[in-house]
Amino acid sequence: MKVISTNLGKPKKIVWNDKETTTGIYKFPVKEPIFLDSEDVHGDTVVDRKYHGGIYKACYLFSAGNYPYWKAKYPHLEWDWGMFGENLTIDNLDESQIRIGSIYKLGSALVQITQPREPCYKLGIRFKDQNILKQFIDHGFPGTYVRVLQPGTVRIGDSMQLAEASKNPLTVQEFYTLLFSKAKDQDVLELAIKNEALPPNKREKLKKWA
Repeated sequence: MKVISTNLGKPKKIVWNDKETTTGIYKFPVKEPIFLDSEDVHGDTVVDRKYHGGIYKACYLFSAGNYPYWKAKYPHLEWDWGMFGENLTIDNLDESQIRIGSIYKLGSALVQITQPREPCYKLGIRFKDQNILKQFIDHGFPGTYVRVLQPGTVRIGDSMQLAEASKNPLTVQEFYTLLFSKAKDQDVLELAIKNEALPPNKREKLKKWA
């Protein structure tokens, strides 16, 4: 897996339900390396820290391989890397194979896979269509957030190399499917509840389905 693009966002004012708010989802490619810190990416915009940033969402990764699928669905948009609000666009990132809890060397940083991205209305605003939320869920390739175990710099062309595979086999895609399924797969549910790389509050909420 290689870094195709490094992306940062500036604050942008938007209107939602007749109210003005600010978002950092409008990220665009930058030429310089980016620095992954413990709770966010230096120079990036994180507005609502209840849902973005923090230890378990320090940096968001999305697969370059999914872009053709979405470009075909939304050909009228002005496309560039960072369209999904990702800080890093990664070639060959496969959520069906990547385990939650696995640790990767990424540039000079060391990161741990924590959780998939759950889309909100701000993605719909960037795509000018709220229908993308259901489409994004149904497609099943949401990208992944990472926890930064060792802060470091990432630049275009850097590799994302597996340093330590999670002993828990739960993949990003399996957990994503679990989150949005009405009938919870009990085997997957058990793996999620036991996976210490997931945020504690998420694991706690899942216990009601066990």
